[in-house]
Amino acid sequence: MSKIKIKLVRSGIGRTKGQKLTLQALGLTKMNKVVEHESTPQILGMVEKVKHLLEVEKL
Repeated sequence: MSKIKIKLVRSGIGRTKGQKLTLQALGLTKMNKVVEHESTPQILGMVEKVKHLLEVEKL
């Protein structure tokens, strides 16, 4: 599987509880934090849910 690099560029403050929990599940706790994940359907679904807060780069 390929990997993706995910960066939190907008804050989770003021977002719905589901979006905050999705960010936490992805490992994004602070602004400008970057994490790498395998490009699985589960991860891509979580990214799609909060895509307006993230920058995503394929590796």
